[in-house]
Amino acid sequence: MKTGIIGGTFNPIHLGHLAIAREMQQRFALDRVLFIPAAIPPHKKVAGLPPFAQRLAMVECAIAGTDGFEACDIEGHRQGKSYSRDTLQQLHALYPEDSFYFLIGMDSLHSLHTWYHFEDIFPLCNLVVARRPGVAKPASTDALPVAIRGQFCYDSVLKTFCHTSGSHLYFLTESFINISSTQIRHNLADNRPVEEALPQAVYEYIKTHHLYASGKG
Repeated sequence: MKTGIIGGTFNPIHLGHLAIAREMQQRFALDRVLFIPAAIPPHKKVAGLPPFAQRLAMVECAIAGTDGFEACDIEGHRQGKSYSRDTLQQLHALYPEDSFYFLIGMDSLHSLHTWYHFEDIFPLCNLVVARRPGVAKPASTDALPVAIRGQFCYDSVLKTFCHTSGSHLYFLTESFINISSTQIRHNLADNRPVEEALPQAVYEYIKTHHLYASGKG
């Protein structure tokens, strides 16, 4: 089975997340895409972060009825910070026959060397990097971050990067849906409209539970 992985705080999940998930699903003919909320994000401040259970519930609202999309609570059952290396190792133990495609952003690619045991990530999955429209697709290892480029070679036939472990690094052009979770939170706090950025079920969940100061006052 081919399994896509999209992780994040999902604070909150929005239409941009769903759009890039659909693109990855179609590009790689994925059997399923797992949306994995981080319980304790290692790279982001957690002040004011809604509880894991509420962020998971918003993910479930967002993807309800979408074929091949699944919410995964694996990081909610671990103690300590939610490291991607640990999650990938757990998924391999649970689904040893699966091939994994792990979506990250371009900014994450360039900071990957700062991640917890980042060198263990490459053998565990294929990396899929979302890039903005207009950003040139790298066509040589010289375009990769210095910390990782020595572990990859460029296959000019497949037009992709191959890791020494046999995994691949792909670049996926992201649909330009200019949505930011941070801006959504600010808009909610200021009672400005956000409906066009959120799945309707997520918007209703936020209002019902008064998240991000929405519906107060």
